[in-house]
Order: sequence, then structure tokens, then C-alpha cells
Amino acid sequence: MDVSGAPGPEQWSRVKKRLRAELGEDVFSSWFARVDLESQGADGTVRLSVPTRFLKQWIQSHYRDRLINLWQSECSDIRGIELTVRGAVRARPSVVAQAASQGGVATAGSLKSSVGDARSSSLSAEIIPVRQPVSARHSDATSAGANDVLEGAALDPKYTFSTFVEGTSNALALAAARQVAGTGPVTYNPLYLHASVGLGKTHLLHAVAAEARNSGRRVLYLTAEHFMYRFVAALKSQSALAFKDTLRGIDLLLIDDMQFLHGKQVQQEFCHTLNSLIDGARQVVVAADRAPSELETLDDRVRSRLAGGLVVGIQTPDYELRRAILTNRTRMVSSVHPNFTMPEGVLDYVASNVTANGRDLEGALNRLVAHNQLTNQPITTEMAELTLRDLVRTHEPRRVKIEDIQRVVSKHYNVSKPDLLSARRTRTIVRPRQIAMYLAKMLTPRSLPEIGRRFGNRDHTTVLHAVRKIEDLVKNDATLAQEIELLKRMLDS
Repeated sequence: MDVSGAPGPEQWSRVKKRLRAELGEDVFSSWFARVDLESQGADGTVRLSVPTRFLKQWIQSHYRDRLINLWQSECSDIRGIELTVRGAVRARPSVVAQAASQGGVATAGSLKSSVGDARSSSLSAEIIPVRQPVSARHSDATSAGANDVLEGAALDPKYTFSTFVEGTSNALALAAARQVAGTGPVTYNPLYLHASVGLGKTHLLHAVAAEARNSGRRVLYLTAEHFMYRFVAALKSQSALAFKDTLRGIDLLLIDDMQFLHGKQVQQEFCHTLNSLIDGARQVVVAADRAPSELETLDDRVRSRLAGGLVVGIQTPDYELRRAILTNRTRMVSSVHPNFTMPEGVLDYVASNVTANGRDLEGALNRLVAHNQLTNQPITTEMAELTLRDLVRTHEPRRVKIEDIQRVVSKHYNVSKPDLLSARRTRTIVRPRQIAMYLAKMLTPRSLPEIGRRFGNRDHTTVLHAVRKIEDLVKNDATLAQEIELLKRMLDS
């Protein structure tokens, strides 16, 4: 690699390529897609520009050293990185003339300041806008921001309360969603729904949004990433005030995939919005893939505020719910394809063997429908076995090692393996240790003494106590039972 000479577009392209590879496409798109190379000074400083102060601060705080290292690998003369915000540049004569024709005011002092800013930032392509009266700027920004933000993310018309199939695993979540979608007083605020993928969180949010909107309420549905990008865009377009005012002027705010909300400033703004809406008796509904306490990347204040409402988990569907989902979807398919039939035995087979989530069930049904419609062959259990073999979990259990159990349990409960094997007796370690011993007894052929030796040379009676303890808890604690089933699936994958 050439590490000599002045940096140019080719070197910058290679730096961006390495950033994309190291950080991933999502992170790169969020923070580096709009970073431009401006110039290199004689002192070995590379000058990059960004559209907002927010991006500048974020990159300086989190990626400055990485950028310097990548640039130095391309060009050994690089000594540092300077980030500037695009926009502070010299005004052109035509702009002053245009401002005069529009009634704007450009003083000698302001032009002198603009020229100084332009020299310090080394930018000359952008135009510094003529300042409008405050009232005019606020009015324009509010109009543009409101029209933009109220558009929200698209709702799927299929996701309504009438198409949501109720079962024991989601009954409470459905009841709470219906409650907040109604026009009665705000009772559960915020409503926080959490579940693994494909269990109905997004379906319920769309159903709430659709019903509330039909009743005339001002509704905004956004994913967390959509909220983040809108806020950054508002900062860029200098309409952040309008963005905030519009958010706080709605009746119902729904945020999906809360686990993807990143950035300190974005989280602070979300917390302010959350507080403003809740204090003003406006409803907030949030969905994520885990409980608020487990969202480690969120600010403590946001987690506390979310946990202060009604937190409802949606569990993996049992056989009865899986069967009901398939029956409901089959009825919908039959309304489109009148000659379509699905044998009851095939429905039983799919419901018994595709167990992960509702999304997999729909995917299985779609495959069977496509096979039937494209080949004109009847749907049989044998055909279902062949078509769905990658979705159906094998009945031959994978050989699980105690080391696998310790690794998966340690990661899931955020405890280290040495702590799991230690003599420490704190609750945050004892419960994961007991669960790991229980799984070792259930999933491996190892004896109790052998398991005890593998968990810090413990006596077999300690292992037996742990197994019986977890067995008793699982009978009465649905959440723990769900966690253990999740761990089993992770070990079996």
C-alpha cells in the first residue's frame, strides 16, 4: 500500500471502505455516509467536513483515533484529523443582492464574521443564508417539520386487532394494546411490550396506531432508527425546534425496535419527549426485543422512565396458539384461492414442529401454498415434511457439552465464566449458576458428581439442590420457563 504523498479521493475511498468493513453497514451509514474530504494542510492535518455539529461531536468522541490510524495507514505524513461543519462560508455578492431584494438584512459585521468563519473552516462551496426574522424562521421550520415528522413510518394494513390471534402467551399484551388504542383516559403510560422476533410486537403497534388514528387522534408511529434519523436530519436542516414541537403535540406516540436507539443526544431528546408526553397525559407505546432493564445501551433515565409504566412480555406461542394462527391464516388464503384446502393433519404437523414464532408459521404456510399453487399437487404430510425440513427442528438432539452451557448462560446473563464457577453467592450469579447446572443435568448424560466437578468442584448435593430449585421455579414462573426454553434453543442451534 502506498503510504506516501498527499491524501486524495482514492485514499479517502479506501479509508471509508475499511470503516464500513470494521463497523458494519448500519453504523457506517449512520455516522460516515455524509462525511466529505475537504483538504490536507501543510501541517499534515486532514480536513473532513460534516453537515451537523451533532455528527462532528459524535465522531470526535467515538471515532477520532480510529480515523487517524486508518489515514496514517494510507499516508504516513498524516498527523491529525480536523472536523468542520459545512455551512460557515463566505457569502457571495449575488446572495447579498438577493437578500436585499427579499428584504433581508446583511450587515458589514456579519459579512466580515462569515468570511472569517469561511477561512477557518476551509470551505467555499456553501452559502451562508441571510437571517430571517425569528418569527418567520420559526413559522417556516414548524410548517416543514410538522409536515415531515407527522408522516411517520408506514403502517401495514394487514396488522389490525381483527387479524391478531389471541392465546395465553399474548393475552395480556393484547388487552393492554386495546386499552391504549381506545379513547378513554390514559391508564398505562408508557406501555412497554417486549418479546423475541416474530411474536407480534409490531403487529400490535400497527393495530394500536390504526385504531387510534381512525378515532381522530393524532398518531405517530416510528421505529427507533427512524426517530434517530429524523432527529439528525432536523439538526442538519436547522429545524430541530419544529421536530420537537411536533412530537410533543401528538396524542399517541409509538416507537418500535427500541433496542436500536443509539446516540447520547438522540436518547436525551427522546427522554425529554417521553417526559413531556407522559406529563401531558399523552399516550406512549414502546416495543423492544427485551425488557427495559436489559437495554444496556440506553441511558439510565430512559430505562427508568420506560420501566415505570406497564411492562408486558409476549411469550413463545404454545401449541394451541400455533394451531389457531395456522387456522386463521388458512382461512385468509382460502378467501383468495377458493379451491385451496389444507388437511387437518398437515396443520397439526406444522403446529407441532414449527415452534419458534408466528413469523415462521406464516412462512411455512406460504411455502405450502406456493407449492400447491405452482405444481397443482395436493398438500400432504409427506410433502410438508419435505418442503419444511429446514424449519422443522430435528428430533435427534444435538450433543450439548457442559462448556457450551456455561458459555451460553454466561453470555445470556452477562456474568463471566469464572464467576459462574466461583464460590460467590450473590443473587446475580447464584441463579445463572443454578440454571446452568439444571441444563447440564437435562441436556447432557453427565452424572451429578461430574457436573459438580465441572462447576468449581461442587458436591453432587449442591447440583441436585440447583436442579430441584429450578424445576420448582419453572412450574410457577412463566418468565423463567421462557428463558430456559430460549437457552435450550440457543444450545440446539
